[in-house]
Amino acid sequence: MKVGVVGLGAMGAGIAQVCIEAGLETVGREVSQDLGDAARGRIEHFLTRKVEKGRLGQGARDEALARLRTTTELADLAGCDVVIEAIVESLDPKRELFAELDRICRPDAVLATNTSALSVTEIAAAASRPERVVGMHFFNPAPLMPLVEIVRAERTADGPYETAYAFGAKLGKHPIRCQDTPGFVVNRVLIPLLNDCVRVLDEARVTPEDLDTGMKDGAGWPMGPCELLDLVGIDVHVHASEALWGALREPRIAPPPRLVAMEKTGLLGRKSGEGFYRYPK
Repeated sequence: MKVGVVGLGAMGAGIAQVCIEAGLETVGREVSQDLGDAARGRIEHFLTRKVEKGRLGQGARDEALARLRTTTELADLAGCDVVIEAIVESLDPKRELFAELDRICRPDAVLATNTSALSVTEIAAAASRPERVVGMHFFNPAPLMPLVEIVRAERTADGPYETAYAFGAKLGKHPIRCQDTPGFVVNRVLIPLLNDCVRVLDEARVTPEDLDTGMKDGAGWPMGPCELLDLVGIDVHVHASEALWGALREPRIAPPPRLVAMEKTGLLGRKSGEGFYRYPK
């Protein structure tokens, strides 16, 4: 099996890493060679860290990296069996990409979007063969998080859907099946819950540290809500909240003013060095 990954940012590079570690030849496409080289460097760094920690052999690391090729040309994905899109979380660019992928890729190739909040059905509608388009929503960081949501759009056919499910299992993930509803499964529950947690910060006059301790020690969460938001990225969460709010109009789903203000001032969490907490650079 040969895999294509379009977009090698944090999510796309993580997905590509998962693929090459699973023994699959992988082509990663970025808009420039510099971005492609940077993504390859990040993947190499993370694999080297696994070697240093005794989780991966040096030979296995070298073999995995040899399975990764980067390109700036979408045409280089023509021979892929599965192509996963992980570009900017915006509908129009995704629709444009899927129309092009549908033209380039083999008729039997499965085209998957990693969107976390947009409609897979609307993305698929840009393709002349929407029946082969599915959602494969990986979670960040993809090499560590075991879940992948396999999302069935309105016109997804049985064959591509089951192929995507089996592919998720082949990657060593725990795939779950779901329909194309706003937020799918996890984000439909998690986004309003995290928003509630942020509102408690102001309403209960609690500190981020105490809120995180309360949810970890009182509710059994492995990570506190403020820690989780910093890891995901405040901007990513706000964007997903706004997308769900637009679809459902439920008050709990709208991003709290505190998060919107943090996004506007650049307090994005770990990626910016400061969110609810400060992080060493």
